[in-house]
Amino acid sequence: MLNNRQFGREGESIAVDHLKKNGYKILQQNYRIKLGEIDIIAKDRDSIVFIEVKTRRTTRYGEPKWAITPRKKKKISMVALWYLKETNQSHSRARFDVVAIRTVGATDEIEIIKNAFELAYT
Repeated sequence: MLNNRQFGREGESIAVDHLKKNGYKILQQNYRIKLGEIDIIAKDRDSIVFIEVKTRRTTRYGEPKWAITPRKKKKISMVALWYLKETNQSHSRARFDVVAIRTVGATDEIEIIKNAFELAYT
């Protein structure tokens, strides 16, 4: 059985494949600065999309798509703003998506939640 970090990385790999199949162009994975990390940064049509991947083996603690706390949203938002500024894309259309993956036996249930949350920086 994979440890949590390996399981998370495997989930991100599954998410990247699924996003590509759904027309997303992957720009970066594991974008990290001192403030925090964004799992995947992609382009979907005319939007830059900041994607958080949540993978679960069980729903004992709830559905993976509901596992993003207000604190995590704030952190992702701050990192996203930094990325946009750093890459001179501050005026670009951007959104936050979540890829929720539930591993059930040998099967993965994958859901992309577009516009999962709004910019949170207060």
